[in-house]
Amino acid sequence: MPKTFYVVLAIVFCSFTYGQNTFNLKGKVIDEVTKLPIESATVYLSSAKDSTVIDYTITDKFGKFDFKLKKIDKPVFLKISFVTYDEYKIPIENVSADKDFGTLALKVAINNLDEVIIKKETPPIRIKKDTLEFNASSFKVRPDANVETLLKQLPGVEIDADGKITVNGKEVNQILVNGKPFFDKDGKIALQNLPSDIINKVQVSDTKTKKEEQTGAAASANTASINLTIDENKNKGFFGKFMGGQGSDKRYESSTLVNYFKNNRKISLLASSNNINATGFSMDEVFDNMGGGRNRSVWIGDNGSFGINGRSFGGNKGITQSNLVGLNYSDEWFKDAETSLSYFYSGANSKNTNRTSLTNFLPSGNFSTNSNSNTNEDRYVHNVTSLFEFKIDSLTTISLEPNFTKSNNKNRNVASQSSFDAANALLNESSSNNFYENNNDSFNNTLSFTKSFKRKGKSLSFVFDNENSNTKEDEIVRSTTIFYQGADPDDVRNQTNNSKNISSNYRAELEFYQPITDSLLVKLGVEYKMDRNRDRRNSFDFDATNETYSIANDELSNVFNSLERTITPNTGLAYNSKKMNFNLNVGTTLINFDNDSEYLNVKTSLEKEFVLPYINTYASYRFSKSKNLWINYNYSYTLPTARQILPVEDLANPLNTIIGNPNLDLNQNHGIYFSYRDFDYATRSGYGVYTGGNFYDNQIVSSTTFDANRKRTTSYENVSGTYNSWFGLYWNKSIKKDGHKYRFELRANNNFGLSKGFTDGELFSAKTFTFNPRVNFTYEYGELLTINPSYTYSYNKTNFSNYVIESASNFIHRLNIQVTSFWPKNWTFGNDFGYTYNSNIASGFKKDFYLWNTSLSYSFYQKKLMAKVKVYDMLNQNQNATRSITATSIRDEENVVLRRYIMFSLTYKLEKFAGKEKKSGGMMWF
Repeated sequence: MPKTFYVVLAIVFCSFTYGQNTFNLKGKVIDEVTKLPIESATVYLSSAKDSTVIDYTITDKFGKFDFKLKKIDKPVFLKISFVTYDEYKIPIENVSADKDFGTLALKVAINNLDEVIIKKETPPIRIKKDTLEFNASSFKVRPDANVETLLKQLPGVEIDADGKITVNGKEVNQILVNGKPFFDKDGKIALQNLPSDIINKVQVSDTKTKKEEQTGAAASANTASINLTIDENKNKGFFGKFMGGQGSDKRYESSTLVNYFKNNRKISLLASSNNINATGFSMDEVFDNMGGGRNRSVWIGDNGSFGINGRSFGGNKGITQSNLVGLNYSDEWFKDAETSLSYFYSGANSKNTNRTSLTNFLPSGNFSTNSNSNTNEDRYVHNVTSLFEFKIDSLTTISLEPNFTKSNNKNRNVASQSSFDAANALLNESSSNNFYENNNDSFNNTLSFTKSFKRKGKSLSFVFDNENSNTKEDEIVRSTTIFYQGADPDDVRNQTNNSKNISSNYRAELEFYQPITDSLLVKLGVEYKMDRNRDRRNSFDFDATNETYSIANDELSNVFNSLERTITPNTGLAYNSKKMNFNLNVGTTLINFDNDSEYLNVKTSLEKEFVLPYINTYASYRFSKSKNLWINYNYSYTLPTARQILPVEDLANPLNTIIGNPNLDLNQNHGIYFSYRDFDYATRSGYGVYTGGNFYDNQIVSSTTFDANRKRTTSYENVSGTYNSWFGLYWNKSIKKDGHKYRFELRANNNFGLSKGFTDGELFSAKTFTFNPRVNFTYEYGELLTINPSYTYSYNKTNFSNYVIESASNFIHRLNIQVTSFWPKNWTFGNDFGYTYNSNIASGFKKDFYLWNTSLSYSFYQKKLMAKVKVYDMLNQNQNATRSITATSIRDEENVVLRRYIMFSLTYKLEKFAGKEKKSGGMMWF
């Protein structure tokens, strides 16, 4: 990608020339008495008019600080803050030239118990080692604001229209409450449900693994973590929300969220039930769970699906009725023993009607398949996650993270399909009425032991992981497949298939770090993995005599086993300084791969051994507190499955016979990632570029042949030289002027890929290109009005070589505008309007549609009660017609989606702290 490289290089170079239009403010901070320099003092500039933080920095080990700023035409204050010292403040009329403040001496704060104590101003920002800390009370939000609203007020913190949070340009991937997960580490429930006025500090640091936290090692992730600390005065209380709603077309929703905090003990309960494809406890005060860009509760997919702890619902594929119960508990049972537990139960029923048109491209001629299906699915999941952490002493920690999951999925599918060649001659047709049930029990756990030594950087760590699962599948198949070309006999089935999969995966890792200097460390380590998988299927045909499924079908019964044992001795170097982190790990991976099967009373076995290099390296360089360069590279592999590598037929699908290839090699690829970001704190603007990809020395691909009826036979081959890569950039800027706030955002994501495959014995290649620019603008007028228009364009094109067609392409327009009014007092009126157009939807599928959601709410009874009416899909045009293009086909699909309904709801909000109910008129969102 030479062009991409030069673009990235040009942008990075431009950033270095930024300083020619800036001014320097510098100085040195010392102790007034000892004259010694004060390291890590927080130095910040704030507006003299409203105390808004303009920029901040920290003193180095010599007590020196240095600001690089664009011109500032208004009066500001230079303030210096450090624990146990009085605050130092210097007024500045404007910033229009370089200025050296010289040596600034701080006085030790003196508090006499028999004298009147004068409270000093708490600095809005402090820097503690590698943690940026915001004092929540220094930032104004309305009394009813949640934590998400508070974060939006913090300088350097940005939350875009999709809910992604960045701090000084770095993406946040973890949000904790008092250092522990609040239901889940992604923190979405905490952001939208905790009231802002219980938060004391917002602490931002680089995201660390458990091992890195315990040893004090530098973070290996290129992401940030937010920790919300609760005010001691608000850490004893009870607060929550209760909501119920009834709508048209038998739609309903209900939810409860209750929180109880008492010092280290925190208990939270949530529950919901609805039939509107929603989690049921989104705290978006305007649009609740109606989607349209506002629905960010927990996890939200691009197609409207949502999930919690790996369980997904909805997805614009049918109508889902869901029930949810969650319990979160954290406590410190005794000194240096912390505990966190979460339990979720989720159940759902989904009904859908699907219509699909699939065109397959073949060297011998295209053919198309039209299908229709109706599904009715019931599922439930019980999930328990936990964390137990014990500090044996100040240098030694043991942590245990056991997780349990039990799930059940029942699916009934009635379907029909027919295939035609290019001349519209019927090739095959089939009909089926199948029932499927899946039961899964799984347990995974991580045990970690870390031992730090008195010398900084010296540590010993041991990590043991296990993942164990037992999956049982029972299927009743009633299908008829008729072939109209060639001599293939028709396929009629009335049978049961009973499958069982047992998977046991274990990993142990031992690492020792020895510092050479304060910044340079040497690592010695070894990793051992054992992955065992057993897959058995028994098939029985229907016996009409005794009306039971008792006739063994040996052609569809088989057993596959695989065992992978891997050992990787490795060594490495780590260099960590204030500006630079570098980590290099190299070694050798030794793999023993055993596979065996039993089919038609024939046993087949295959053993392979591999010796591969192990390389994993990353580096970051911090030019300033917000200007950062990151790059990483790793060499990785994945083994084929037993079904891919053993030469055994799998006849389970009447239209696709699968045969393994014993000569198959493993997947080997080079992974590369590069990013550069810059956030100008003073002007509230930032940009970033990123690029990366996976480049395959060897990749496993399908090799498919078709007979005259277009019945497939699939095997697997190896190809080389394939890749998938991406390049993206973004720019955003926020402007605050009096009561007006403007936010501009531009993004562009591009994907490039080269894939290969075999069709009817011929090798083809496909080059893909995807271009996705997005423009987003937000205007806020105080707390009265918010307007947020956005536009996204998606373009996809695939160019083929040695194939029946030369190229295929399509584009999509998405336009959305959200308008929210908080006037008059106690009223909230919101409108969310979207338009989508897909250029290349097939004939018979609608190309465009409008989606308009609206809501109106009124708060009363000291804002403890809120009445709301909302309308989903006001124009009754919602639809789900999609097109997907692959290297061998174009697929058009349409599913049932939720259509227009009107909902009336009533919400009651309760807040009590220290046993007394809050009397404030401010409305709390929980």
